[in-house]
Amino acid sequence: MAEHETYNPWTVVNVVFRHLADQGLHPEFGEGGHPGEPAAELLRALGITPTPEGDNRLGQQKRATLAELRRAMFEDE
Repeated sequence: MAEHETYNPWTVVNVVFRHLADQGLHPEFGEGGHPGEPAAELLRALGITPTPEGDNRLGQQKRATLAELRRAMFEDE
């Protein structure tokens, strides 16, 4: 059985963008918005499963949820 190769899938997105830029193109994900989901779609199209660790929106959502819980729990103090 071949050894399973690992790599950072977001590096693939970077390689694709650099290649397109080298060809004189100006790639952009998400029409100026957050590029996370369009980048993940590119990875999926290439047969690569994106990992949640590469998406900083998850951390932002977690921090927002925790802040909301803190407000709800400690607003009476």
